[in-house]
Amino acid sequence: MGIDDALTIGKLRGLQQLADAQGLFIMTAMDHRGSLEKGLCIDPDADCFRLMVDFKLDLCRALAPASSGVLLDPIYGAAQAIASGALPGNTGLLVSVEATGYEGGKTARVTRLLDGWGVEKIKRLGASAVKMLVYFRPDSGDLATIQLDTVAKAAAQCREHDIPFLVEPVSYALDGESAEAYGAKKTDIVIATAKMMTALPIDVLKAEFPADMKLVTDEGRLLDACRALDAASAKPWVILSAGADFSVFRRQVELACRAGASGFLGGRAIWQEAVAMTDRDARRRFFETTALARLNELIDLTRQWGRPWYRSADGIQEERALPDADWYRNY
Repeated sequence: MGIDDALTIGKLRGLQQLADAQGLFIMTAMDHRGSLEKGLCIDPDADCFRLMVDFKLDLCRALAPASSGVLLDPIYGAAQAIASGALPGNTGLLVSVEATGYEGGKTARVTRLLDGWGVEKIKRLGASAVKMLVYFRPDSGDLATIQLDTVAKAAAQCREHDIPFLVEPVSYALDGESAEAYGAKKTDIVIATAKMMTALPIDVLKAEFPADMKLVTDEGRLLDACRALDAASAKPWVILSAGADFSVFRRQVELACRAGASGFLGGRAIWQEAVAMTDRDARRRFFETTALARLNELIDLTRQWGRPWYRSADGIQEERALPDADWYRNY
């Protein structure tokens, strides 16, 4: 894992804003849309927009002060968190660029961008970085090429606007592939995906855990899989939670950080029980107690084991030349 030699001043600043003082990414995900609507907007007469905004603001107020960065969506979260003050000024902001869901079939998923939204607007609102979720199977032929092209185009826009680009590839079972067969391939899928995605001009990889922990339980094998992921990623990487139970995600964060991850971007594993809570005060208490305690556990693990994003695999800090006197003329 290395740092892009062409890391520009705007990208560098954005990564600094997303990381803590040790250069570790302690980030919470709150950009859920479709999946969260299904849990919150059960009553057809309820104001779904208000329910979604209230949930995200309460969550942000509880967890953002302890996070180095927060991931929010453009519909229900980002602008509202800024306007309300729920997002502290010293917490980095990631904003999603993709639309929720996907086009195509369940076994042939195509990522699409949100209409009326894009990198330029994310930069303009003052965000620290752009995030894209991309459904991806490296062995899906032309479909993989289409998805890589989508990432490459967004990466070019992020370069143009000088803002960091975090990519979240999420795999899935292909047509006719059983859950068991897919799970058995998970390590190879995640490692091949890391190689392909980080060969593009992205800045941080948000990686799936590189093994199906229902099939692989031996800690040595799991750690080896994480080390293989670290070797495959040409960019700093963090581990995603993918809705796992907290106890599972906690173990994944430790293993990933021991292997070279620079932290985590965790969502539902930290707060998912709150979706079923109908009493807002009870939900707030859950965020401020249970969810915050879980986040603090992950922070402790990351600070014990994680690798700062600006350090190479051997622990050496990579040096960057200081801008010269004329840098601003060509910026």
